Amino acid sequence: MTVYPSIHLIWTRENDMNPREKRIYKVTLVGSAVNAMLIVLKFVAGIAGRSSAMVADAVHSLSDFITDAIVLIFVKIAGKPRDIGHDYGHGKYETLATLVIGLILVAAGIGLMVNGIKEVVDSIEGVRPPRPGVVALIVAVASIVSKEWLYRYTVKAGKETCSAAVTANAWHHRSDAISSVGTLVGIAGAMFLGEEWRILDPLAAVIVSLFIIKSGYDIVRPSVSELLEASLPEDKQKEIVELAVSVPGIEYVHNLRTRRVGNIVAIDFHAKMDGNMSLSEAHALATRAENAIKQRFGANSIVNIHMEPIPSGASAARQRCEKLNK
Repeated sequence: MTVYPSIHLIWTRENDMNPREKRIYKVTLVGSAVNAMLIVLKFVAGIAGRSSAMVADAVHSLSDFITDAIVLIFVKIAGKPRDIGHDYGHGKYETLATLVIGLILVAAGIGLMVNGIKEVVDSIEGVRPPRPGVVALIVAVASIVSKEWLYRYTVKAGKETCSAAVTANAWHHRSDAISSVGTLVGIAGAMFLGEEWRILDPLAAVIVSLFIIKSGYDIVRPSVSELLEASLPEDKQKEIVELAVSVPGIEYVHNLRTRRVGNIVAIDFHAKMDGNMSLSEAHALATRAENAIKQRFGANSIVNIHMEPIPSGASAARQRCEKLNK
């Protein structure tokens, strides 16, 4: 029930959104609409078609719907400009949303696995599950097609907007498509291979749950690293240094510190330059380095450069040697 006011807020403030936010909200609302339809279809098909795998798949789709709501709420917060209490903006809220999505995915996978194992054990002990109905088979096929399309549509938007939350949501769609493939196999086997093969229905749910847990883990791991202020990958740090020293007058950089703040990067470093140049000249060099880095990593990147003079009479080569020997 709490989702609807947020969605209403989206439409009433659409004109206040930047193009990135509009794209994120559009793709997420499309996903929410498809997920809402699938939730109803899967629950009805699972109950009417007597398929535990389909009911479990419906629960997975429900988790998709919840993550759509999380993206809608948190990305709006993350898009707020920096204020007196948030000097680096609100980008971490998007990272937090990504983490929550991953945790929901892991929890959904564990729940499906526990339920599936229970039904497999019951089947082994002689309690045969009922034969699934054809309606469950039809809905499984429809789910695979719709969720794979949603994955491709959403992951493209995630890459174009550089949104980790949207990309995570795309992989949630893909995991649901994989889940439906397992559901389809289990239902088809239970329907057409005879009573002794009805164990395939709950067994499919167990196998698929492992893929879901793995997808959730792959989303949670980088989110935790980002929240713990992990540095950018080594190749990105090397690229930053190369961009800075490509500016004539900047001899080398040190004390490089990097991290991500949502969809932007924050970069701090010390730049060594000729101590005899004026403050205006040194500032101009730092500005050129800042612009080069922002051109590569995004105009909203946070770049702080501390200018340090090379002492009079000391060569740049000597400074490099001193730096390496520290």
